[in-house]
Amino acid sequence: MRTVLRAVDRTLTGLVGLLLIALGGSVLAVGLGVRPPSWWIHTGRHDVLLSHAERTRWQDAGWWWPAVLAALALLVLLALWWLTAVLRRRRLAEVLVDTGDGEGALLRGRALEGVLAADAERQEGVAHTHLLLTGRRTAPRVRVWLRLEPDVDPGTVLHELTAQALARARESAGLAGLPAEVRLRTVGHKAERVT
Repeated sequence: MRTVLRAVDRTLTGLVGLLLIALGGSVLAVGLGVRPPSWWIHTGRHDVLLSHAERTRWQDAGWWWPAVLAALALLVLLALWWLTAVLRRRRLAEVLVDTGDGEGALLRGRALEGVLAADAERQEGVAHTHLLLTGRRTAPRVRVWLRLEPDVDPGTVLHELTAQALARARESAGLAGLPAEVRLRTVGHKAERVT
C-alpha cells in the first residue's frame, strides 16, 4: 500500500511539475517574442493576464475579490503543506552496510529498528521502547524513547543501551558511528532528553 501511495505521489508531483514548467515556459516564450498559436491564452508580449473588463466584471459584488484572495491563499497553504509533507522524511528506509567488497549491501531500516527495539526492551528496567531511524543511509541516526519502570537508575539504563544495543547495531551494520538521541521517561513523569 505504501509503495502504491509513493508511486501515486511521485506521478502527481511529476505531472504538476510538467504542467507548471509548460505554462511558465510558454508565458516566458511569449514574453520574449515567440508568436503563440491562435488558441493560446496570451496573444502577445503586451497581453495581460486579466483584461480591464474581466477585472471590473464583479466590481459591484463586494464578496468576489476577498473570496478569490482567500481561495488563492488556501491553495498556497495547501501546496506548502503538501510540499513539507513530501520533503519530510520521518524514517530511514535503508542503511548502506559496508561489506568490504567495495559494493556494500542494503539493510532495511525497519529491520534495524526492530532489532534495536527488541535489544533495548530486554534491558532490566525498560518497560517499553520506541525507535526511529533517521538521517542518510550512509550516516544513520537513531531516536530512542524509553519508558522506564519505577525505581530504575536512568544512568545505568542509558549506559547499557549505548554499550550494548547501540554498539551491537553499529558493529553489525559496519557503521563508523551511530549517533543517538535518547528520551527517558519513567511511568508518570515527563520525558528527559539525553543526546
